[in-house]
Amino acid sequence: MAKSEMNKILVTGATGQIGSELTIALREKYGNNNVVAAGHRRKPSEKLLSTGPYETIDVRDRESIEKVVREYGIDTIYHMAAILSATGEEKPLLCWDVNINGLYNILEIAREHNLRVFHPSSIAVFGPETPKENTPQDTILKPRTMYGITKVAGELLGEYYVRKFNVDVRGIRYPGIISSETLPGGGTTDFAVEIFYEAIKNKRYTCFVREDTVLPMTYMPDCIKGTIQLMEADFSKLKHHTDFNLTAMSFSAKELADEIKKHIPDFVCEYKPDFRQKIADSWPKSIDDSAAREEWGWKPDYDLEKMVKDMIEKLQKKHEAGLI
Repeated sequence: MAKSEMNKILVTGATGQIGSELTIALREKYGNNNVVAAGHRRKPSEKLLSTGPYETIDVRDRESIEKVVREYGIDTIYHMAAILSATGEEKPLLCWDVNINGLYNILEIAREHNLRVFHPSSIAVFGPETPKENTPQDTILKPRTMYGITKVAGELLGEYYVRKFNVDVRGIRYPGIISSETLPGGGTTDFAVEIFYEAIKNKRYTCFVREDTVLPMTYMPDCIKGTIQLMEADFSKLKHHTDFNLTAMSFSAKELADEIKKHIPDFVCEYKPDFRQKIADSWPKSIDDSAAREEWGWKPDYDLEKMVKDMIEKLQKKHEAGLI
């Protein structure tokens, strides 16, 4: 039976770009001791360790997950652990192992213990045959990356558990996520975060995609807001479950650089595309997220101008304090 409340939460991948900030936001909302952070390889931040419980979990090891679920009486899992797109192309078998076998373990534990699951998908589910402009909610999913393949399989697997076992599984197709807190970890949209750090530190950045590369993006505060908002929505009112399109803005690499130049006039950006260009070219330029807006009230707070201003203010403070 689908439940609507969250009392004891486990966040896998809690040391990653989204997981680290999501964990803190969940602790602020539901209480520090009610949100267990779990990571594997990446060292947890001091903030993550000091604000609540932390456990080491390999999502491929079902016993390690189940032990934490039992010990803390977990009722909701935000399953953020994953190998991302660029890393996934370099290590495709690891990407499959972590993203698919890890998810299967989570879903089986959720089925047996009546847990709720958030499992993020990505715009990586789309491929060259998908309409590039205003990409529909229900469309062709033929990705060309291992990461994208695991995300399509993950959406379908999650939906199967909803329909076959009545497990409450929900997910968002994240666009590129821009954050001032945690560095990204091997994604194709990483340039949109790296550019800020380099602009502030060195006034210069070499971008790994072409200047005319347009991709959909969301600022981290909106990403966190949307994620929690979906999990708090009435499950019975959702027509979709594991595959919600979501976006806030679309811009080219040059448009981003030009917006940064308004704040840092002597910033110079060069463009030297690498293997990630091919991945970016297979993804949409803009997204139709009307299903998320209609089914659970999604609405972003940040556009390009507002996001750039906020990012630069936050990172300049960190730079002045010697933190970056």
